[in-house]
Amino acid sequence: MTPAGEPLPPTIEWRRGRLRLIDQRELPERLTFVVCSTVEDLCEAISTLAVRGAPALGAAGAYGVAMAALGAPAVRGAARVRAAARRIVATRPTAVNLAWGVERALAALAAGGASAALEEAHRIAAHDVAANRALGAHGAALVPDRARVLTHCNAGSLAAVGYGTALGVIRAAAEAGKAPRVWVDETRPLLQGARITAWELDRLGIEATLIPDVAAGSLMAAGEVDLVVVGADRIAVNGDVANKIGTYALAVLARHHGIPFYVAAPVSTIDVSTRDGGAIAIEERDGAEVTSLRGVRIAPRGFRAFNPAFDVTPARFVTALVTEAGVVRPPYRRAIARLAGSAVRRVAES
Repeated sequence: MTPAGEPLPPTIEWRRGRLRLIDQRELPERLTFVVCSTVEDLCEAISTLAVRGAPALGAAGAYGVAMAALGAPAVRGAARVRAAARRIVATRPTAVNLAWGVERALAALAAGGASAALEEAHRIAAHDVAANRALGAHGAALVPDRARVLTHCNAGSLAAVGYGTALGVIRAAAEAGKAPRVWVDETRPLLQGARITAWELDRLGIEATLIPDVAAGSLMAAGEVDLVVVGADRIAVNGDVANKIGTYALAVLARHHGIPFYVAAPVSTIDVSTRDGGAIAIEERDGAEVTSLRGVRIAPRGFRAFNPAFDVTPARFVTALVTEAGVVRPPYRRAIARLAGSAVRRVAES
């Protein structure tokens, strides 16, 4: 059920032993839901992008472990749950929140059984919405009145359990009366910007204009962009950021044109085990996503396509990281180390 006054329904919701997800494959034509009753259902939903976005995947992964634990037989149940957990993590290797959510649920399972794993998933989901609201409030302070904000892919409510990260910043700025205007990258090849971000902003009543990805540079050159705000799927301890393919190019363009480039992500997206961007595994998806557009072939049959889902933006191009713990500025290694000693620990204990 959508909370009163909330224009966007929950991306992820546990209902009577099953996980209900907004089916993002169907947007913007239809707002519909997919119900996962098994881990296999959930893995299919994740791999086909019915559910996507780092924070959303963290909660989905935790619920997947709880689902496996609740359905596992007493004999050899632990082994089956661990196998299910490995299958879930393997669906999207770049998004660190997925493995993070799975690991937290497994730890709760070991300490208190299946019911504890489910409670942990509920905690992760509730914390995500609260963290995104706090993140949005911190980020809104960086947005000037009537700012023209460019964003890429979808880092809104649909990429989280609720409220959103990069769009959470824009949303919080709008709620503060700053009236931001948004340039929405279409985000090829799967058009998450055109299909999902535009849909969210329309429902939120925030002024927005859709652009081809290749138009970003000319808009910046014309002085039509005041700042760029994007999300993240993994942040290394040196501040390198993995995000949707095309983010790196935007960061380079922003640096060339002297435009602030902000990355908005919860602390859980910081991977303290990854030293730099070179250590981040980049998911490569089916080339058919490039050679076809929503089921219509646009390239010659048999033509090969390279389809990396993400790229890595070096820390030197990132003006600041916006988290629920506050705005983090360079030098990132030192700032993230401080987070690792405080905010990261609080997330682990929440």
